[in-house]
Amino acid sequence: MTNSPTLCPEDRLRQFGLRPTRQRVALADLLFAKGDRHLTVEELHEEAVTAGVPVSLATVYNTLHQFTDAGMIRVLSVESSRTYFDTNVSDHHHFFVEGHNEVLDIPVSNISIGNLPEPPEGMEIAHVDVVIRLRRKDRREGAQ
Repeated sequence: MTNSPTLCPEDRLRQFGLRPTRQRVALADLLFAKGDRHLTVEELHEEAVTAGVPVSLATVYNTLHQFTDAGMIRVLSVESSRTYFDTNVSDHHHFFVEGHNEVLDIPVSNISIGNLPEPPEGMEIAHVDVVIRLRRKDRREGAQ
């Protein structure tokens, strides 16, 4: 299943087997209305409050995990203190801008993964996540 940008929130929820409750619909609308993006629970909660959606932080957390379990979004663990949720569930990798808490997609054609180890008996590789950490260059470099 894919996240079709043309589906209304109710149909998107139904496509992934979720009942379209008022809060799920409102959060799905906020989450997918701006295209592919990477958000934390706190960021989506702030957007909901700003949009006048009466929802608790716990509800946003639970809803994002329901969306993840259903396959609508995926979890990105790029730093230990913060979890990002990615609306693009296709196979792709990420840049993480340290100090700015910004996650950017790496176009799939720009990276190739090879020589992966054999998984243990009875296991298969489900997904490979590459996160390349970036930091802003010191502007003083090269100005000497």
